[in-house]
Amino acid sequence: MSLTHFDKQGQAHMVDVSEKPSSSRTAIAEGLVIMRPDTLALAQGGAAKGDVMGVARLAGIMAAKRTADLIPLCHPLPLSKVALDLVPDATLPGIRITATVRTTGQTGVEMEALTAVSVACLTVYDMLKAAEKSMRIEGIRLLQKSGGKSGDYNAK
Repeated sequence: MSLTHFDKQGQAHMVDVSEKPSSSRTAIAEGLVIMRPDTLALAQGGAAKGDVMGVARLAGIMAAKRTADLIPLCHPLPLSKVALDLVPDATLPGIRITATVRTTGQTGVEMEALTAVSVACLTVYDMLKAAEKSMRIEGIRLLQKSGGKSGDYNAK
């Protein structure tokens, strides 16, 4: 198997997608911010900095739109949907963050979904770090993708 971001000489390059047909593409990614139950309670409305999950949602949306500025070989894409769900989960305890990103284009949106989740997790950490520095960001991964030449992917 060859890696698409390297040419025959092993040098990094942006993949040429000019000959690929446009298609509808979706990616869903998730990540977890693990914290103590008392910190989770703060995230659900008692944080001094305000609406932790609302701010993290906006940060994730902004990050998805800026992915090509952060990841050197990503194509800038016109995104048609970026949605983040932040769900408090007492069984973790923590917050489960899911990002869904869509476009119609010549390349997929996996990196945009993963970037959205990553930045949303970091924002939760930033807003709650005064209460708990031992929070952990875990499990950032692609859950699903659809569209494109490689077809669909569903994590097990």
